[in-house]
Amino acid sequence: MPDRYAPAAPAAEDNSAAPAAEESSATSTTGDSPAVAAAQNIAPAGSAAKPAAGAQAGAATAPDGAATAWAAAGPDAGASATAAPAMPGRGKVRTVMAGALLTMCLAALDQNIVNTALPRMVGDLGGMAHLSWVVTAFMLTSTVTTPLYGKLSDIYGRRRLFFVAILLFLAGSFASGAAQSMGQLIAFRALQGLGAGGLLVLAQAAIGDVVSPRERPRYQGLFTGTFALASVAGPLLGGFITSALSWRWVFYVNLPVGALAMVLVAMGLKQQPSGVARRIDYIGAVLLAGATAALLLLLAWGGTEFPWGSVETAGMAALTVLLFVLFLWQETRAPEPLIRLSLFRNPIYARGVTVGGMMVFAMLGSTVFLPLYFQLVLGMDPARAGAMLLPQVVGMVVTSVIGGRIVSKLGRNKPFLLAGLGLEAVALGSLAIFAYVGAPPALFLVSMGLLGMGMGMGMPNLTTAVQNAVAHKELGAATGAMTFARSLGGAVGVATSGTIMAQRLLAASHGIGGVDVGAITEHGIQALAHLTSAQQLAVSDAYRTALTGCFLLSGVVMTLALLLVLGLPEQTLRDGIEDKAR
Repeated sequence: MPDRYAPAAPAAEDNSAAPAAEESSATSTTGDSPAVAAAQNIAPAGSAAKPAAGAQAGAATAPDGAATAWAAAGPDAGASATAAPAMPGRGKVRTVMAGALLTMCLAALDQNIVNTALPRMVGDLGGMAHLSWVVTAFMLTSTVTTPLYGKLSDIYGRRRLFFVAILLFLAGSFASGAAQSMGQLIAFRALQGLGAGGLLVLAQAAIGDVVSPRERPRYQGLFTGTFALASVAGPLLGGFITSALSWRWVFYVNLPVGALAMVLVAMGLKQQPSGVARRIDYIGAVLLAGATAALLLLLAWGGTEFPWGSVETAGMAALTVLLFVLFLWQETRAPEPLIRLSLFRNPIYARGVTVGGMMVFAMLGSTVFLPLYFQLVLGMDPARAGAMLLPQVVGMVVTSVIGGRIVSKLGRNKPFLLAGLGLEAVALGSLAIFAYVGAPPALFLVSMGLLGMGMGMGMPNLTTAVQNAVAHKELGAATGAMTFARSLGGAVGVATSGTIMAQRLLAASHGIGGVDVGAITEHGIQALAHLTSAQQLAVSDAYRTALTGCFLLSGVVMTLALLLVLGLPEQTLRDGIEDKAR
């Protein structure tokens, strides 16, 4: 899900160093799942938590000053498809940055805006039973296409793929706005997702074509800040557009923004000349898409369409494993693999991608359900529950922008990455403790502020670290793989936390006579008005216990991510775009 634009002015400021480019990384925003949609329906204002968490991750460093020691380029590196671009002028950097931020806005805002308008869509088109597919179809197609966009951009150039992604996204937006049935809307959302899969990957990879790793933390900070602001603006803008105009304009509003983004990309990015023609690993792409679709459908349907312990679950899990194994086998034999597996012998890249997935797992696994806790346990209305997330957004914006400038000056980012992960682990652990003891709202505000500060320092620096560890010719593929890992991490995090909550609620519901706990989850605080005082207290305790488990799991996963980063060596970010001898 979400974002708002802070492009022009900030981008101009950050260009004072006239950067040059090399690699860029993507982040993930993970697609919405039915579990996410349910949480958002309970507190529309709180739905913003997803995008913020799904925002990017950021940098590490490379070896000896200007060169990348840990870069994973070996004999099997393959021919360079797109040559490292020449040092661009400040105006070009500003233009590319503005276009990249706008494309990010398209992908991120679309998720939150659409979720807010779902009830109106059902009222006009019907098809309540299939409503979750409006989210699931978009999530499936956007996730499975991210690695392919990254690889193709390395072969054919970022500019050309940008046009394809934006045009697909806008075509899907226009068709979704004109949909006359729920079936049409679902199909057109899938088309929209085919374009959205490339927007985040290409936006960050494009910055890698015009900004060096040393300067990139400043720009990655702007990306993170944009996502944070979008997490607030998305639900509010969606509600306003739906009320003032129609839910159809939630899609139509993408058209002028997308057109402007295309103009900026066309002006700022030059088409890089292709090298030797290379065959695309379509077999690997199909296998990865099938495995990803099977996993996401398992996570979406498990516990709802069929029990987790059923034959259907076992069958889909077996299919997922089989397809992933076949994909890995295909990548070892393909002349031009979709994801070069030898990259994972590079410890910075391997741990960076893993930690990126773990961070989004922890963030979405907790923040998606925070509005639920604020409403059902602390008794807040949806508006106030959404406002409780503001310290997270403010902390994220401040530390991502200021921290990015400091890292660019120092050329070292490991201290900031460790500090960010440490703050996030402490914040998530404190949320679990505060939830368990029933702490007052003021303490939750402190935790949310710490969480945002940690995200602002951790996400951009992790992204830069991974980008700094690969050759420019593999920037798109590396960025696509990282975005893909984050998307899967977010989906698994939401599904896992949702299962923990459901199981604990089921166990607690036996002691609450005459109360449908599931119905309260669906309808939110309004359902509590029909219960007696004793029943309301029992329900509050049940949800407090259930959600404490979600927060605790997120804290543990974030702590493990911190331990993984501790073992990485300190390195310096490269100053140039060109690939040095490795």
